[in-house]
Amino acid sequence: MKQNRLFSFVPKARWLTGSLVLALALPGWAEPATPAAATGDAAKAMSADAEHAKLFVESKYPSAATCRTCHPNHYREWSVSAHAYAQLSPVFNAMQATITKLTDGSNGDFCVRCHTQVGMNLGESTYMSNMDRHPTSREGITCIVCHRLKNDYGKVSGRFALITGDILQPVYGPTGNTELKRVLGQPDVYRVVTNNETAGRKIHTDIAEFPALRTSGFCGSCHDVTLQNGFRLEEAFSSFKNSPAAHRGESCQDCHMGLIPGKKSGYAEEPAAIVGGVPTKPRRRTNHMFAGPDYSIINRGFFPHNDKAAKLATMREWITFDDAGGWGTDEFEKKVAKDFKFPKRWESVDDRYDARAILNEQGALLAEIHKQRLTVLRQGYQLGDLVVKESDAKALKFKIEVKSGTDGHNVPTGFDAERLSYMQVFVTDPSGKTVFQSGDLDPNGDVRNRHSSYVHDGKLPLDPYLFTLQSPFITSNVRGGEREQVLAVNFSADPLPFVRPMPFAMNFAGRPAGARIQRRGLEAKTSRWPEYVVKGSQLTGPGPYKVRIRFLAAMVPVNLVSEIKVAGFDYNMTPRQVADALKNGQSLLYDKEITLQLNGEKPTINLASMADITTQQQYAKK
Repeated sequence: MKQNRLFSFVPKARWLTGSLVLALALPGWAEPATPAAATGDAAKAMSADAEHAKLFVESKYPSAATCRTCHPNHYREWSVSAHAYAQLSPVFNAMQATITKLTDGSNGDFCVRCHTQVGMNLGESTYMSNMDRHPTSREGITCIVCHRLKNDYGKVSGRFALITGDILQPVYGPTGNTELKRVLGQPDVYRVVTNNETAGRKIHTDIAEFPALRTSGFCGSCHDVTLQNGFRLEEAFSSFKNSPAAHRGESCQDCHMGLIPGKKSGYAEEPAAIVGGVPTKPRRRTNHMFAGPDYSIINRGFFPHNDKAAKLATMREWITFDDAGGWGTDEFEKKVAKDFKFPKRWESVDDRYDARAILNEQGALLAEIHKQRLTVLRQGYQLGDLVVKESDAKALKFKIEVKSGTDGHNVPTGFDAERLSYMQVFVTDPSGKTVFQSGDLDPNGDVRNRHSSYVHDGKLPLDPYLFTLQSPFITSNVRGGEREQVLAVNFSADPLPFVRPMPFAMNFAGRPAGARIQRRGLEAKTSRWPEYVVKGSQLTGPGPYKVRIRFLAAMVPVNLVSEIKVAGFDYNMTPRQVADALKNGQSLLYDKEITLQLNGEKPTINLASMADITTQQQYAKK
């Protein structure tokens, strides 16, 4: 096995600012265990302060767990969604910290304010570890981020002023309060209370009609991102506005909150709430899973969001539980040595079994969102025909059609400069020898492009046939010329780089001079035909040859980890752990195999009609 050079020298990373910013946070928000010196009355006082602080914030920004009381199905879907993961992502947090460092703080809260509006409204530090944020803050795009808005902000890159108040305060919904009035008019049936003086199940007292929730423009408030200097970082909403789907009058919600992810398929008709065990009247019920290219790489103890898990252990305690080691399973517990040293929190075998039950529940939910992720990605990326152009002793030449299956926006969309979607092609002779390969991964888990450290250092050759839809950043140098970058921060000799406003109008160029994105994605309902050539010198005989075609989608490439590791990763994760999780979490969308002869024939083979074959990990590692 080849030694991994990028990460082998990196010590176990710590979230660099986790302890430094605690002094800036309100007392009691942090999760660390009570210091050993604080015992007796002092420990009780610290615990009381913590609970009071949580109650203080809950009275302003209710947690999704509070909403779960009456909306269990919404909560379950949201808890595993990309919205719920937005602030917990260690990759995001390290990236925004690195960009802030590289721009000497001039980027401010630009990135993080989209990922934790609650945290930014609370005035939390942009550098905090999630383990020290308030629980509602680390819920990311939580319930109140969408349902405590009264203004249609337009494209403001997540700069929202949330309406504060406890659970009794009005919320905002697309249809108003007709059904809520009916519920409140039957207190004996629904058993709710509408004031803080009466004990019982509290409920919001009004639903203000906010039609913007059903419009694509509402999604565009966060999903079209333009930096302070005019650089267009994400254009999901702009891409949608110019699409055939938008021209037909369809909305983002029609495809991403309906019955089938990524496809207009109608909505479920279900109760919007279950109040005191009694369901409300059925109505259009949207799916809140929001399946997409992101996937969790963090501890299952704190994602998906689960209030039972939060009550059992803190985040710092969960990361000491050996999930992979099988703690809390019969297989492990019956064989564990009596003198085995467990962390203090997990010394009780009952607690370990309780933890395992929660992790099994979490795993089932993660498996469910994985299926939805495959559904939406397969809707976006599709394989068409394989056309053989030459098949003789001189060469085997063929091309493969990669199609966009959606007409709602480009694929990939959004943060397309870091969305890695690529094709692997392996050709083997009758003996099983691989005579051609493209799209294979280097030892770090990167494709062999210019950002692979192995290619950069001459250890592996550049992949001349690599087909990827990732759109790289191109930045301008101080003294002229451009270069391709992993992050859109100019390579500059200036000791004080800043995110600077443009000194002139951008009317002619349409973009700032400092950076651009080289678009490589597929426009709605278009296709591309990458070509592959197996030279005669690579062929070993007349065949038959097997051509294996795999199409994969990754959240972000591994080379991004190398670029942002200077900030450290949350939850005490090392760069190697993050990189391995990114690689192992890639979504395999298609896995086809065909047989070709070197007989001069030029067949056209429809790949879409072929069933996928059994996945073999060896192809991903070659």
